[in-house]
Amino acid sequence: MATLRPPLTSVPFEDLSQPVAAFEGFIFDCDGTLADTMPLHYRAWLHALARAGAHFEFDWDLFISRAGMSLEHTVLELNRQFGTQLDPSGIAFDQRDYYSSRSTEVTPIEPVLALAREAHRTRRLSVASGSEYRHVVHTLESIGARTYFEVIVTPVDVERGKPAPDMFLLAAERMRVPRERCLVVEDSPLGIEAARLAGMHSALVRTFRPTSAAVLAKEV
Repeated sequence: MATLRPPLTSVPFEDLSQPVAAFEGFIFDCDGTLADTMPLHYRAWLHALARAGAHFEFDWDLFISRAGMSLEHTVLELNRQFGTQLDPSGIAFDQRDYYSSRSTEVTPIEPVLALAREAHRTRRLSVASGSEYRHVVHTLESIGARTYFEVIVTPVDVERGKPAPDMFLLAAERMRVPRERCLVVEDSPLGIEAARLAGMHSALVRTFRPTSAAVLAKEV
């Protein structure tokens, strides 16, 4: 087996070199990593916040800064930031409902899916996502990847979500792979920080980030 780089390294996804040979376990984020769901998630957030009467600007950069958190936790963080009292459960319900109604728009991020397809033949794979379990499963089925992942970890499985390391540590435990032999594949800074705290290697997927106006234009 190839020699691993020193612990806690994080590299751009495109710079990975022989990753399947170097690691025993792979932990993938789902939204924005395996599947190109982020513009749809953003529109769902705008819809849910508008229904709740939120008056602050929820732009693309603010949305991305919360990527990886559960929906309810995101609303709590927005309440702290803007001094509002939005209902986490109600907004999360509306966001999920909007997203589900348009989930046929989801497409795979092909280079990441190709890595998962190759790695699952000889390695253990898992998903650690801030989304609900049923939404993760639906997304994986939509991109033809459900059978690749023996383990799926979501916020209900842990006390703390990203950027805490809990989700990645539980995924490694369930895969029965030492954390230092795992590679986390993520698209968000919160996810990369969680991997660092977990003592795992990581690769950052840098997908195209549209402007808020571009995302809204598609909806119109």
